[in-house]
Amino acid sequence: MQTRNKMFDDLSQLMTNAMGVAQGARDEAQNAMKGMMDRWLADRDFVTREEFDAVRAMAQKAREENETLRARLDALDAAKSGN
Repeated sequence: MQTRNKMFDDLSQLMTNAMGVAQGARDEAQNAMKGMMDRWLADRDFVTREEFDAVRAMAQKAREENETLRARLDALDAAKSGN
């Protein structure tokens, strides 16, 4: 009976060690994949959300200024041709 318990203890210890090794391998693979993705993204010319929003706001302001200037030019042209 004592040998049977020893066998189960050894088997339990073996399974615990195997799970620890599997967890370590999983963590290492996950870190390696994250590192690869970070390097891949860094090599691309992606912009951050903040940069995108800033450029979008600048473009919107430029469009509004263009519309204002267009309206002023149209008014000047109308005044000139009315004379």
